[in-house]
Amino acid sequence: MAVDKPDALVWLSFGGPEKPEDVRPFLENVTRGRGVPPERLDEVERHYQSFGGLSPINRLNREAIDATRAELRRQGVDLPVYFGNRNWHPMIEDTVAELAADGVRRALVFATSAYGGYSACRQYDEDIARARAAVGERAPELTKLRQFFDHPLFVSAFADAVRAAAARLPGPEHRLVFTAHSVPVSADRAAGPPGEGGHRYSRQVTEAARLVAADVGVADFDVVWQSRSGPPHIPWLEPDIVDHLDSLHESGVPAVVVCPVGFVSDHLEVVWDLDTEAAHRAEELGMGFARAATPGSDPRFAELVVELVREHVDGTPPRKLSAFPAAGCTVNGAPCSPDCCAPPSRPRPAGTGGTPPAG
Repeated sequence: MAVDKPDALVWLSFGGPEKPEDVRPFLENVTRGRGVPPERLDEVERHYQSFGGLSPINRLNREAIDATRAELRRQGVDLPVYFGNRNWHPMIEDTVAELAADGVRRALVFATSAYGGYSACRQYDEDIARARAAVGERAPELTKLRQFFDHPLFVSAFADAVRAAAARLPGPEHRLVFTAHSVPVSADRAAGPPGEGGHRYSRQVTEAARLVAADVGVADFDVVWQSRSGPPHIPWLEPDIVDHLDSLHESGVPAVVVCPVGFVSDHLEVVWDLDTEAAHRAEELGMGFARAATPGSDPRFAELVVELVREHVDGTPPRKLSAFPAAGCTVNGAPCSPDCCAPPSRPRPAGTGGTPPAG
């Protein structure tokens, strides 16, 4: 059903440092209040500094925003697009203040994560609520758009990226491996209300992988995880991508296509954990390795965002390829269900590029 016409679209993401001196303050923002030891921050900081202290995430977001603006114009949707982040500039609090100063009373919010879970979904609700509280009574109404892991455009963009990656391998024989950011098992189990397993992050990732594999025409594939960063005694989703490469090598698999289905852009967790660590391990094993591109720079991604907008502006029926609930749509930071994507009970250590999954 269509709603009152929004005045703007807000692009809400995780954020990342854009110069070396930003790295430590950014990591401290990400981990504040979570008891992460300084030596862990030192390790993650080295990852960023190995890339010149620059995360590509803000640049990739700006490019995707430009593409979305162009697609809005092409489809005749008159909406300005604003940019805000959870952990680094431009901060979402400043963005909401800018909306208020510009006279925006009602805005849609696109969060750059396709999935459910605390960091992927509910924490963006908290970001919205915190920003509105900081601005006060002048803050506009903010409606966050739904999750989109099973949207046909999301799936087809990944499927074409898998085909392109496979074409770069020297031979036809390979294993298709999907990867996403690991989370603690306890957090994954708490992702949805009882009896609504479709909200669970790991189930959504597995369903997205199944949909992409079906589009490619592959019946047998693997779903593995990356960027685990917790203490050894706390169970996280497994297996890890690098450990899985070892297992595949022992089974005689000559090559892999790795599809980062849990991510929408090539930010640091992708370029470090996959393009650096996993690719290096595959080279050591003599295993062919090709990584599929993420969809954020694909023209279909901007089309997807505009389609989500039109669900609210025009009442366009949601397009979905799974029977899972179309969850994640919220108003003013109120969770879609009190029990959905509940905060984890333990501190969440930082991953190589952010808290899982950064998007």
